[in-house]
Amino acid sequence: MITVPKAAELIDSVTLKVSVKEVPISQAVGMVLRESLRSDRDLPPFDRVMMDGIAIRFEQWKKGQRSFPVEGLQKAGASKQSLKDNQHCLEVMTGSILPGNTDTVIRYEDIKIEQQNGEEVAVIRKGPKEKRQNIHAKGTNRAKGDLVVEEGTVLSPAEIGVAATFGKSMLKVSDPPRVAVISTGNELVEIDQQPLPHQIRRSNAYTLAAALKETGVEADLFHLNDDRDEISEKLDHILDQYNLLIMSGGVSKGKLDYIPELLEKKGIEKLFHKVRQRPGKPFWFGRSEQAVVFALPGNPVSSFSCYYRYVEPWVKKQLGMREVQRPFARLTEEFSFSKDLTYFLQVRIHMSEDGTMEATPVKGKGSSDLANLCRGDGLLELPEERDDFGVEESYPLYLYRGF
Repeated sequence: MITVPKAAELIDSVTLKVSVKEVPISQAVGMVLRESLRSDRDLPPFDRVMMDGIAIRFEQWKKGQRSFPVEGLQKAGASKQSLKDNQHCLEVMTGSILPGNTDTVIRYEDIKIEQQNGEEVAVIRKGPKEKRQNIHAKGTNRAKGDLVVEEGTVLSPAEIGVAATFGKSMLKVSDPPRVAVISTGNELVEIDQQPLPHQIRRSNAYTLAAALKETGVEADLFHLNDDRDEISEKLDHILDQYNLLIMSGGVSKGKLDYIPELLEKKGIEKLFHKVRQRPGKPFWFGRSEQAVVFALPGNPVSSFSCYYRYVEPWVKKQLGMREVQRPFARLTEEFSFSKDLTYFLQVRIHMSEDGTMEATPVKGKGSSDLANLCRGDGLLELPEERDDFGVEESYPLYLYRGF
């Protein structure tokens, strides 16, 4: 068996070519950006009025002028007007360009519009504190050419809005690999069937496919019975059509565990088989020129833990996602594990008053207790060189629930 860090190192050394495609901006949310987004103009692109009100020359206010005849209205989206008389004002709308020959905006709440001698006059009740008040200066958010969104960003509504501002109707994003999720075992039946006493419904494939979907990757689902010829024949088809295989079951030492042997016969180079960890010890990983294969244990919690510890970070890297620092969480209770193995502890997460993530162990009934995962939020990786883990100690956290 190899250690968890060695397994992670070997997996990290394998790459999968992921192509780039262009998609309409309306379809890009959740995808991985494969280009940088730079401002195509200053932001804002003009001196922008921040409040509905009037625009004046500040020097007139300093000279003691308090009433300003209204020359007209500068609407948002309208061409720039210019104040003709320094002693007058222009009404302005939020978002409009600042009229020429003005340098200060006073909001409507601080003035009163009156009729004097047949014309509208703005009487200032609360004057400006400084020149250029209520003006968002041109280029103060970003200058033309500034890098705003880095390649590798997962596109959220924020980045979609920025791309639209920059006139990007199409965006370059990662084109996810073709993925096959494969369950194995004669004991499994489809989820809409009523299992016999010796059968269980097929869950791992749907769990893994759902986890992949959270990274923006769709998978096709397959099932293999414990029959050497059937497995061999179906694997030929799958390996011909897909470049990433994620399997569950059939990788241990049982008489019907044909997966490792058949994968190697089909040209998949084994990089390791068995990892010093619990759950998930009988984990097989290999590659060929055409495909990468994660063959995970069949027990639900083992398969689940291996996916979030190894598969998800690797998939994100292949998609070109920017690497983020792995979060740590602090134990709220003492925990002991006497086996000389890395242990993935199911935990429930909450935030302490000081903003630290705290992890409370969620005890289950072993690697077959899939239902217990619903009580937790993530997996805390406890190193194998320790038996006892104390309160307030922090360890790497692999979240499987949004937090």
